[in-house]
Amino acid sequence: MRLLLRPSMVVLFILTSLALASIPLVPPSRAQTVVTTISVGRFPLGVAYDPGNGEVYVTNFNDATVSVISDANNTVVASLNVGRNPVAVAYDSSKGEIFVANEEDGTLSVISDATNTVVATLNVGYGPLGLAYDSSKGEIFVADGYGNTVSVFSDATNTLVATVNVGYGPVAVAYDSSKGEIFVANEDDGTLSVISDTNNTVVATVKVGYDPFAVAYDSSKGEIFVTNGFGTTVSVFSDATNTLVATVNSGYGPLGLAYDSSKGEIFVANEDEVTVSVISDTTNTVVATVRVGTYPDYVAYDSGRGEVFVTDEGASTVTVISDASSAANSTTSTSATSTPPSYTTTPTTAATTSASESTTPATTTSTTAAFTTSTGSATPSGGVSAVLLYGVAGSLVMVVVLAGIVVGMSRRRRKQRLSRQS
Repeated sequence: MRLLLRPSMVVLFILTSLALASIPLVPPSRAQTVVTTISVGRFPLGVAYDPGNGEVYVTNFNDATVSVISDANNTVVASLNVGRNPVAVAYDSSKGEIFVANEEDGTLSVISDATNTVVATLNVGYGPLGLAYDSSKGEIFVADGYGNTVSVFSDATNTLVATVNVGYGPVAVAYDSSKGEIFVANEDDGTLSVISDTNNTVVATVKVGYDPFAVAYDSSKGEIFVTNGFGTTVSVFSDATNTLVATVNSGYGPLGLAYDSSKGEIFVANEDEVTVSVISDTTNTVVATVRVGTYPDYVAYDSGRGEVFVTDEGASTVTVISDASSAANSTTSTSATSTPPSYTTTPTTAATTSASESTTPATTTSTTAAFTTSTGSATPSGGVSAVLLYGVAGSLVMVVVLAGIVVGMSRRRRKQRLSRQS
């Protein structure tokens, strides 16, 4: 296939490349650090922290198992058989139980954290993909991905108490303890359904970005964070008004996310960029970026250790990140040149301003070097070729980056289709 570039496109590529070159790649002033990487089962996805026993539960999609990790020594202490293609997992603090959504089986596995054994299996809708525990009502909310519904189970009897119609393709659920509401991300129609746990009815539908994938509740700010998986952003909503208050550039392919109540930060797994972005809920900006594994997916916060657990489907591992910041350990500086332009998203405004301020002198210097001779005449020198070569090189880099974005997004879509046919 031939790639035809019009003269105007070539000029645009060259100018854009020169502009990008003038923007300094400044890493965030602080960075969280990777503590360790733990091997688990094949294709790990969902992850949840159990503060009752200091353990982290990880669903292994291809193995039909759940790995149990002790956060005391970051080792796997148990592996439990559950239903086929387990995806999501949630902790029930009242019962000391772990609920696992098995996509292929259409079931929930209930695990006792006292014995790490499966104590019940519940039939749910077709294709359960997301889970959330409502501590006020003692209920489990299950996103039925292919039925466009949310099933509500009582944890006292393990029976279905309600079925709620929501948007198309519900994939993730989060509980808002302040409002007594459940927020459901509907991937296929780009909306959030807001369910009141008082009567289990939808009280609002909110439009979000394209392909919402995961939801997290920030109890300190009373805000809902939603990843827009087929893009680069996280949408932030006020739970008081159900309105958008901010859009944060996170990274390519943001998927899972978790709220760190100790730091007031949101950790976002960017699958296509192979990073985790750290968002401050004070400013709704990215304050750090951490490079992890191969394909980071879901995230859970361990309040006991001040650590964040990130599943990596490609490497069959879980990456553990300390939420303690350290200016001396910057993981972004070593990888900034190999990531897409929006990799460092926090200082977007400042970086743009800095670039615009420095563009004029930089251009003047380049022009002088290229055209000024000893006699002062404007005769082109070898600098012109250098500039042109620089522009062409920059253009090629941009083409590669754009191709990578498209391939990454297509890969995730393909993965979802395959998982739904498995």
